[in-house]
Parts: sequence; C-alpha cells; structure tokens
Amino acid sequence: MSGEPLYGCRGCGLGPLVRVLDLGKMPAADDFPSLESAGRQTEAAHALAMDLCAGCGLAQLAEDDTVTAEPRGVEPQALRDQAADAVSRVAAGGWLPGGGTVREFGSPHGGSWLPLLTERGYTVTERPADVVIDCFGIMHEPHQRVAFAQRAAAVAPGGVLLLQFHSLHVIVRQGQWNALRHGHFAYYSMAALQELLRSAGLVAVTAWEFSLYGGTVLVAAVHAPADADPSIARIRAVEAAVADPAVVRGLQQAADRQAAALRRWLETETASGRTVYAYGAASRAVTLLHLAGAHRGLLAGVADASPGKQGRRMPGTDIPILSPAELVAAQPDRVFLTLPDLLPEVSSRWPELDGRWIVEVPEPL
Repeated sequence: MSGEPLYGCRGCGLGPLVRVLDLGKMPAADDFPSLESAGRQTEAAHALAMDLCAGCGLAQLAEDDTVTAEPRGVEPQALRDQAADAVSRVAAGGWLPGGGTVREFGSPHGGSWLPLLTERGYTVTERPADVVIDCFGIMHEPHQRVAFAQRAAAVAPGGVLLLQFHSLHVIVRQGQWNALRHGHFAYYSMAALQELLRSAGLVAVTAWEFSLYGGTVLVAAVHAPADADPSIARIRAVEAAVADPAVVRGLQQAADRQAAALRRWLETETASGRTVYAYGAASRAVTLLHLAGAHRGLLAGVADASPGKQGRRMPGTDIPILSPAELVAAQPDRVFLTLPDLLPEVSSRWPELDGRWIVEVPEPL
C-alpha cells in the first residue's frame, strides 16, 4: 500500500498529498476484543497516518483497511447540551422559521438533532428538505466529494445544510493528534470545507463556534449563488497556518511527547503504590494507550458507559473495560479521563470519585 487513497485526494481527487502524521501500526479503534483473548491472539495492526492535500488543503486519513463493527457508544451529556445550544443559536439567527421539513445524515457514533427540530414544528423526511443536518457524520465518508454532492442534493431549493465539524485548526493548535483514527476520513479547515461545498454547488454563508472537543464549527450552507457573512472570513484568517504542512506536522511531536508523558506518569503513580484507572474507552484512548505501551500492570482498567464495550478489553492491550459501577467499587486513587469534555458529567454522576479525576498528565518541560 502506498499510504495514499488510490483515487488521490479524498476531496479534490488530485493532490499532491503530503504526509503530516504517521502513527505506524495501530489496532483498529472500533474492535474491542474479548477479555479472555488477551495474550492468546495476535491482533491485526493497521497503518494509521494523516495526509494533507497541497491542492485543496483537506487533511485526510491516508488509508484504512479495517473492517470492524463499531459498538454503539452512549451519547455524552456534553454532546447533547451542545446540540441544544447549536439549534438555539441557529434559530436565533433566523435559519429555523419552523413548519418545514428536516433530514439528517447521522453519525455512526450516535446522537440525533431530529427531536430538537421536530419540537420546533419540522417534519422528518427522506426527500430534499428545508433543513439538512450533518453533525460529525460526513467525516466518516471515504469519498468526500461524493458525500458533499449527496448532501447538496438533499437540500431543497431555499433550504440550508447545517454541518458541524471538529476544526483542524484546533486539532493542530491543541496537539490533538489522537483525533486521527480509522474510519475518520477527513479533517476540515474552513478553506478546505468551502472548496468541498463549492464543488457541490453550495456556499458557506455563516458559522458558529463551540468549545466541544476543544473547538468545533457549525456551518450553514445554501445553494449558490449566495454571499458569506464576516464569520467565514474571520475563521479562515485564524486558520490560515494549517495550510502549511510544516505546521500540521507539529501533531507528530505532540504524539511522541504525550505518549511518553503518559507512560512516565503511569509508572510514577504505580511505583508510588497508587492504583490508576481510566474513564472513556474512546478511539482517542485506543491510540494513546497503545502508543504509550500501557498495560494492566500500569492501568488497572478503563471504565465506559457503553454496555457493548464492558467486559471486553482495550484494543492492543490486556486492559479490561469496566462499567462505571465497577470503577466506583474499585475505589481507585487516580482516574485518568480520556475525554476532558466529560468532566462535568462524570463529576456530577459519581461524586464518590471527587478529587481523583486527572484530565491531563504533566509533560516534561
């Protein structure tokens, strides 16, 4: 395998593609093996790398040969709260007059905005709709230009596409290298997104920003011709640096640094006699734990609210996945939270663990 999609860039189809992050061979983030299989089977490892298109600026998964069935997770409260906030802000901007039709392109991670729209008088349809929603769904499409064309065709004349994405600018600025995972084929800057929308006959006309995942953007796009408001140009200006492969390559240094820091912290805590667990068997945790070389002797378990993951183990490790009740019963000294956005929810739900949550391990100066 060349490490590049066989059809070139997933967006423009051309390129050239520049390698900006290479995590080597990783276990599939969606495949949670049985706990009993630990040490008895050799798990398949899959190349995991990010390319940046020098032509259209789309950051993308270089290749993906994984074939797994993703256990459906439990939608976090932070995601539900952000969805409600987003719909309120969109409505306040005059984009949801009500009484029309709505269609949603869902994400395999679950969650839906449809109840929030039906509460406002919208009717769900599979035909072209007045409001089309895509919240973190389109990044799961390997053929990006085709996926954008499908969403454009779903927008009725005079309608709007509401598309939310995790900002590449934030991923790079905050060193969120483990946002890269199998099954996530595209990572957008505003400039790259505008090019994909343009290819589908759509125009991004306004945008809202949210703190979820460190920084996400919700764009409203309509059929061309249309004019963008100042929010689009402002976001583009802030994000300009991520068009430079040298800047995006900072993710490689962040990966090496964070993995080494986690390993040292786990070793220090264990040597001091403290028991460490984690919370959140998310895809980000899979790559982080694997790159850090974590094992059950350093990390006793990972708790997760998804019943489909409980009783299994973290891919590529012997670390068991527990229920939250089992985590509380274990009375750990430290609980490493793999998804910081969950802190308000888990702190409220399990007050017994107050003072034990670790959101970020210290890195060496």
